[in-house]
Amino acid sequence: MANIKSAKKRILVIEKKTLRNKMIKSQVKTAVKKVLSAIEAKDAAAAKESLTAAISAIDKAKSKGIFHKNNAARKISRLTKAVNKLTA
Repeated sequence: MANIKSAKKRILVIEKKTLRNKMIKSQVKTAVKKVLSAIEAKDAAAAKESLTAAISAIDKAKSKGIFHKNNAARKISRLTKAVNKLTA
């Protein structure tokens, strides 16, 4: 356990940030699962709708520094590709 006051504060701050990051990552995972389940059900309209929500969630996570920009771009690209394959 930390003895120095600033180290104790850093521990508290890191715990808050970790919870925030976990929450945002969880939201992204849920959005991606919704897209994939719509693709599996072959529901093009629902897939497109949930894709826009997923892209928004991924971009927000990227802007907050939770995902690297290339990681976010890869996730968006793969989801978009899967939805486009469904509609084509």
